[in-house]
Amino acid sequence: MARHSFGKAETVLVIGLGRFGNSVASALIRMGHEVLGVDEDATRVQEAAGLLTHVLQADCSNPEALRQLGISEFKTVVVAIGSDLEASILTALAVIEAGVPTIWAKATNERHGKILKSIGVKNVVYPEARMGQMVAHILTGKMMDFVDIDNDFAMVKTRAPSDIIGQTLEQAQIRQAHGVTVVGIKRPGETFTYAQANTVVQKDDLLIVLGETERVERFASRT
Repeated sequence: MARHSFGKAETVLVIGLGRFGNSVASALIRMGHEVLGVDEDATRVQEAAGLLTHVLQADCSNPEALRQLGISEFKTVVVAIGSDLEASILTALAVIEAGVPTIWAKATNERHGKILKSIGVKNVVYPEARMGQMVAHILTGKMMDFVDIDNDFAMVKTRAPSDIIGQTLEQAQIRQAHGVTVVGIKRPGETFTYAQANTVVQKDDLLIVLGETERVERFASRT
């Protein structure tokens, strides 16, 4: 396996080219980054060849394979292996032992995440759990979108409650009464704009609301 020769200092290594890995890699490319995508599955490598900057087939749970990839020269690695617990852990361990300074890893459940953290992965993400939470909130019909920013902090898109229509945001005293902050507002047929104290809330306005998860849930339930 030949070492790749492109600018490794500006390249992110994404290991695992399933749905999550491809999504991360594609987003990085849109943001102007170089990406090397690696997967043990030849079919996945072939499918990603037209989407990513560079793709290679390799078993990255093998430290020798990582060494041949030039792993020590990468600053950021994403371990996007989820379905194979053993491969995920062995790959993450090999990346850690190679001295990569920034490692992100996907976990499919809490147990998986705890194991990754116990071996030294500081940045663990749970994409399936977060997607499930988002869908659950949207299914209630009170929110059009839900973003879990942290364990107890979220941002939601919801309709303006009827009792504040006709008032400015300052008059409505939303932060004082509900402990949340309206950061954006959208009128029908218009784009979102930053919310101001003198912004008058109108019927059918959509609000972008930021705050503790329970508080934004309660606020959205009033619509």
